[in-house]
Amino acid sequence: MRKVFDEMTEKDPVSWNTLVFGCAEKGRHQEALVVLREMWIDGCKPNSFTLSSVLPIFAKCSDARRGMEVHGFATRNGFVDDVFVGSSLIDMYANCTQTDYSVKVFDSLPCRDAILWNSMLAGCAQNGSVEEALRIFRRMLHSGVRPLPRTFSSLIPACGNVASLLLGKQLHAYVIFGGFDGNMFISSSLIDMYCKCGNVSIARHIFDRMQSPDTVSWTAMIMGHALHGPAREALLLFDRMELGNVKPNHITFIAVLTACSHAGLVDEGRKYFNRMSDHHGIVPSLEHYGALADILGRAGELEEAYNFISKMQIKPTASVWSTLLRACKVHKNTVLAEKVAKKIFELEPRSMGSHVILSNTYSCSGRWNEAAHLRRSMRKKGMKKEPACSWIELKNKRHVFVAHDKSHPWYERIIGALNIFSEQMTRQGYVPNTEDVFQDLEEEQKSHVLCGHSEKLAMVFGILNTPPGTTVRVMKNLRICVDCHTSYWKCTCTSTSG
Repeated sequence: MRKVFDEMTEKDPVSWNTLVFGCAEKGRHQEALVVLREMWIDGCKPNSFTLSSVLPIFAKCSDARRGMEVHGFATRNGFVDDVFVGSSLIDMYANCTQTDYSVKVFDSLPCRDAILWNSMLAGCAQNGSVEEALRIFRRMLHSGVRPLPRTFSSLIPACGNVASLLLGKQLHAYVIFGGFDGNMFISSSLIDMYCKCGNVSIARHIFDRMQSPDTVSWTAMIMGHALHGPAREALLLFDRMELGNVKPNHITFIAVLTACSHAGLVDEGRKYFNRMSDHHGIVPSLEHYGALADILGRAGELEEAYNFISKMQIKPTASVWSTLLRACKVHKNTVLAEKVAKKIFELEPRSMGSHVILSNTYSCSGRWNEAAHLRRSMRKKGMKKEPACSWIELKNKRHVFVAHDKSHPWYERIIGALNIFSEQMTRQGYVPNTEDVFQDLEEEQKSHVLCGHSEKLAMVFGILNTPPGTTVRVMKNLRICVDCHTSYWKCTCTSTSG
């Protein structure tokens, strides 16, 4: 391309723009910047099209450094106020997870049209800055700019991704107020958001009101029941979907297999896995193989799961093997766990999660020396476990807890209430499940450790700060422990009746 360009006797803006864009698109970013400077020196001034064409390339490959150079060029040469250049800069910084820079560019622009507002909102939502996105959304409304359907289609899923039910409900109110509640895409986004936040009943209400749900809507609702129950309802919905001649996609079958896994339906899981390719022509992906491996693993069919993964049509990833490793921990099969862990470490030698699961498998089986040795090895390698935290949203504020979090102002009151609940539960015959305490301690000491788990602190904080009968929703960044899962509903039942 460069040779042809150099041989041209006259180079107009179109030819320069084509060369700049071509270099950037082929990954030759430094060369694209050099050509941009040559274009300027040659007397052919780059225009907004030049810059707005190059910036998306840097955004696509998350090259913030090169993008900043273009930003500097645009600032020095008076292009930064252009709507198209500004929108491209916002998108570029958002794709490079530089939300603060996106906001600065946005705030510096003298005129903001609907395109710019939506670019800014999508950028915040994409990076999980949901509260910032909602703040900008309110500014957008106050400025008199009417939101577009795609505004909600980017914001609502972001609320679901961070399990922010309160913010999601606020957006739902805006949807109804703006008359967008009949929009298929927005309704599907709302269903997905409510399901991810654990409020399946509202999601089902929205779904049942839809006249002709599409594949996305059906899939979101099936996944909601698969994750939060009842799982068999997910399978009934899938049957209705097929009877209604709505074609399922690969994500639909991930939801169906997830339902089978959570309901312990091994035979049905095998049936749906085969039906996916035989009846619908969908080639199984890694996610489908992993889902069936999870079904077998949860049911204790560990050897079958191992053989199934070993004979996959595509090479299994560490993620697929990790599914079986978790099942080995649950069923205390250390022999197979070591075998599976070896497979994982060959693929991902520094897989923190797999090291932790193997260590916990040793602890569950009373092999404390092996567990301690593995953890020492992890420390030598500089591997640090991600700290667990739980959070709860009350009165438009998020309260975050970590295990034995004495820094929280309510800590003493929470522990006092938790001890009362524990005593009441014990009198009713409840015995703490200490299998997730991976320390060589006496049972009484293990029970004390369980009392400080982050999810219990968040749960009791929620009970203390809400009226009786209020649903308490606790989110956690990692898997919830068995005792916390069991004691959650026992504790809420005790608080209601006691």
